[in-house]
Amino acid sequence: MLTKPLSQCRVLLSNDDGVHAPGIKVLQEALAPLVAEIWVVAPESEQSAASHSLTLRHPLRVRHLGDRRYAVSGTPTDSVLLGVNQIMRGKRPDLVISGVNRGGNLGEDVIYSGTVAAAMEGTLLDLPAIAFSQVCDERTRTPWDTSAHWIPKVMDILAGVAWPPGVVMNVNFPDVPADAVTGVEACRQGKRKIGGELVEREDPRGEPYYWFGVQRGEDPSRADTDLEATTRGAISLTPLTVDLTHDPVLAALKAALA
Repeated sequence: MLTKPLSQCRVLLSNDDGVHAPGIKVLQEALAPLVAEIWVVAPESEQSAASHSLTLRHPLRVRHLGDRRYAVSGTPTDSVLLGVNQIMRGKRPDLVISGVNRGGNLGEDVIYSGTVAAAMEGTLLDLPAIAFSQVCDERTRTPWDTSAHWIPKVMDILAGVAWPPGVVMNVNFPDVPADAVTGVEACRQGKRKIGGELVEREDPRGEPYYWFGVQRGEDPSRADTDLEATTRGAISLTPLTVDLTHDPVLAALKAALA
């Protein structure tokens, strides 16, 4: 949770779409009237589906683009780590926000998502963190106006909620106009798995190659989930936890080993 009023917060922004992506501009403009200071540290190029990967085998470069704005030659995780521990060293952010991603991060998307990973890295650094994503048809126009309009309302809600260390807030805006949003709902993670659309092709040498398509196997009918809420036109708020331990099975294992 935030330890000071939002208006006094120093905020670090990152993403996985790249430092020049429209979503991070939407996020910065929406937050500017709400917070004290904004820093942008994001990948130099798109890193979608990078998950929580960390660059270990080659050096990282940081390019200063302007006032409190930096590009990193690495992943979303690299960007947040460098932002907190190097670029903002001595003046740590009060909040890490990732996004706004072009495309939803719903269901099992969160496992692959660089957007969620950037926020999760903030959580691992003991900072409150939020991931924002805009659901859209990836082959048509993205309704950025929806995110821009609703970010202040969502921030006001989250600023008033206490959440413990180890929890990251995952927010998805539905693919509807801003005035058609039906509300803001607290939801659990739904079921949606990428990889069902696998396209095989042949290169000029006759060797096969493959593309993962955009289609996902999903169930938007399960009540109280992020998928169901956004399908109805609602904004979904889902608290995700860093601790992946399954407590009931852990208890069963302890009983079996007793």
